[in-house]
Amino acid sequence: MKQILSVSRTLSVLVPILAGLVIVSCSTTRRLGPDDVLYTGVKKIEYDHPDSLKLPESVTSDVFDVVNVKPNNVLYSPYYRWPFPLGLWVYNNWPNPKSGLRHWLYEKLVAEPVLISDVRPEVRVHMIDQTLDNNGYFSGKASYELIKGKNPKKAKILYKIVPGPEYPIDTIELLPDTTRLFSMIDSLALRSTYLKAGTRYCTDSLAKVRVDIANSLRNRGYYFFRPEFIEYLADSTINPGSIALRMRVASNVPSFALRAYKTGRITTVIHRNQGGGTPDTVQTRRGQLIKMMPMRLRDGLIPSCITFRTGRRFSVRDMNRTQTYLSRLGIFNGIEINAVPDSVEHDLLNVNIDCKFDQPLEASVEVNVTSKSNSYLGPGLSFGVTNKNLFGGGEQLSLNLHGTYEWQTGHGRSSIFNSYEVGLNSTLAFPRLLAPRFIPRTRRELNWTRINLGADLLNRPHYFNMAQFNAGITYDWRATRHVTNSLTLFKLTYTKLIRTTHEFDSIMDANKAIAQSFRSQFIPQMQFNYVYDRDFDADNQLNWQFSVTEAGNLFWCIYEACGKKGEKTLFHTPFSQFIKGQTQLVYNRRLGGDHWLVSRVAVGAAHAYGNSSQVPYAEQFYCGGANSVRAFTVRSIGPGSYRVPDNQVNGYFDQTGTFKFEFNVEYRFPLFGPLHGAVFFDSGNVWLLKNDPDRPGGQLKGSTFLRDLATGTGVGLRVDIGMLVVRGDLGIGIHAPYDTGRRGYFNIDKFKNALAFHLAIGYPF
Repeated sequence: MKQILSVSRTLSVLVPILAGLVIVSCSTTRRLGPDDVLYTGVKKIEYDHPDSLKLPESVTSDVFDVVNVKPNNVLYSPYYRWPFPLGLWVYNNWPNPKSGLRHWLYEKLVAEPVLISDVRPEVRVHMIDQTLDNNGYFSGKASYELIKGKNPKKAKILYKIVPGPEYPIDTIELLPDTTRLFSMIDSLALRSTYLKAGTRYCTDSLAKVRVDIANSLRNRGYYFFRPEFIEYLADSTINPGSIALRMRVASNVPSFALRAYKTGRITTVIHRNQGGGTPDTVQTRRGQLIKMMPMRLRDGLIPSCITFRTGRRFSVRDMNRTQTYLSRLGIFNGIEINAVPDSVEHDLLNVNIDCKFDQPLEASVEVNVTSKSNSYLGPGLSFGVTNKNLFGGGEQLSLNLHGTYEWQTGHGRSSIFNSYEVGLNSTLAFPRLLAPRFIPRTRRELNWTRINLGADLLNRPHYFNMAQFNAGITYDWRATRHVTNSLTLFKLTYTKLIRTTHEFDSIMDANKAIAQSFRSQFIPQMQFNYVYDRDFDADNQLNWQFSVTEAGNLFWCIYEACGKKGEKTLFHTPFSQFIKGQTQLVYNRRLGGDHWLVSRVAVGAAHAYGNSSQVPYAEQFYCGGANSVRAFTVRSIGPGSYRVPDNQVNGYFDQTGTFKFEFNVEYRFPLFGPLHGAVFFDSGNVWLLKNDPDRPGGQLKGSTFLRDLATGTGVGLRVDIGMLVVRGDLGIGIHAPYDTGRRGYFNIDKFKNALAFHLAIGYPF
């Protein structure tokens, strides 16, 4: 009864509010003062200059940043607005109660008007003039005009800019070559691509030059040198229309900033995460190590991460690298590095490093849910535990238990449990290469050796139970700042069908190609992964991944050398032989603010030969799901235009392929607070490289490639709190690659069959 009264009371409040808003919705200036004018955005930024003197994009971008003031109910700032200014309607037409539910609703919905006086266009015109001066357009001039419509209480702003000619740098006078420091500054300045006669005068570019010079000097012993110690004098009177530039060192630079330092004593203190302890001092090859006992830490671990050398020229680069190496051990929650001048020898900097241990155990949980309109529900759970310092040398032991399952709700079958997959994987990682000494190690980043053991069980109750066991050793290293490599030196996987049903056996008897991919077998593999990840600037990001896998070739060569012909076995079980490659390219482009356009292309191919006629089932590709074509569930489309017979729906064993192509585009935008939205388009499918008469339409063909692409669109919501992203995507099917009984490209027979909802952790790509 209380719930009914509460709902009734809420409706009694909401209905009058909504009705009132509808009645007076045409008024958004009602409460404005007599001299107030509502700002409705920027009409245009108008540049008056010949096409041959068009401003550089960097300058127009700076001008845009100056005038980019968001109006009320903004859609794309500062030009476009939503047609429904709810916040202004509430402000102008609804009283603000002092308390209660109406007051709470008012505070949540109201938006105070943005006025022309708030924007202060006269100040922004002055800022534009300053921006033009800073970019070498000293004779430029800006102005503004208010553009009003039918309602004189509303106005847009038209900015008019006459930039005038640009002023190039004519002559450059560097520092006198009287000291080693001045000589180094001159040398670094001459290397600059900007400080050249004829380039346009720009204060930002000049500032970047002195930042680059200061950073280089700090890596050459001048630790206390700062960019502001370099000054420029610009004169436009010597040669009218151009700039004579002079560089000098500021007169108030402290003497210690002009001194080159060497590395003195290196002292590292390791604190317990509980605090306290008894100091234990050890002299190492990288200085003094003080451990607050008791703690588990091998003496050689910390020195291997320190790049400073006593007596060598002090470098900020060594400071940053040491910080990076210690952080990537993953065992500390706080690292602080300080350089302190020596009290006796004034040209030495002593290095003090303080590290605090993190909690040794870390747990993680990931959940995802997929729902399809055919009443199948597919949630999944992954739980992991990691010991980050198992043997005291930064070794990480990770255990991960994961499981997914699917059942059908409704249709009178809600109690039937259909399928599940469960697995346990363990990884023991060492922060170094466990390999013979003649193999070269990179000192650029940490090297990792990972030993993996895992087991998985796949259950399809109406068809089969399959178990898989795997073990392997992998080396991970970073070749450059942007490139990460991973080499799986050896991985052995064993798959075995534990149980099959009569229905599954009959299908396998009728389709030998599928049966070959399901047979019990060993898969001895080697794999190489390459990842290129780079932020070109704040608006452009690129991630490229490539991997190639070979299986069985080494064993096949050994058997051939020994004269073994025919099918070759390992422990009386055949082993698979194939090659597989796949690549993925993801490009992120910022459209402005926190608006991003993210594109992804993924391609993969696998081919079996020699000892195998088919690629193992576990190594084949599939399509659909939360990170693929989101209008379809996992393994529900393909290969090609093949459609699963009605009596085998959700068996999944034949909806895989040996070639995959996927294309995704997603527009991501902020809504409010941590809530973000997305609009996406997905396309993709899998195909067979070899013809399978039992799966008609499944082979890859150029003539049917586009028609075989499953396509879908949709919308999504993301709760992004930084460390965690919870994502919900509603996919809407546009085109199914198989025959649905409906003609044309838009061939989804019923709207409810076109919907798929995915709940997951993290972004899809």
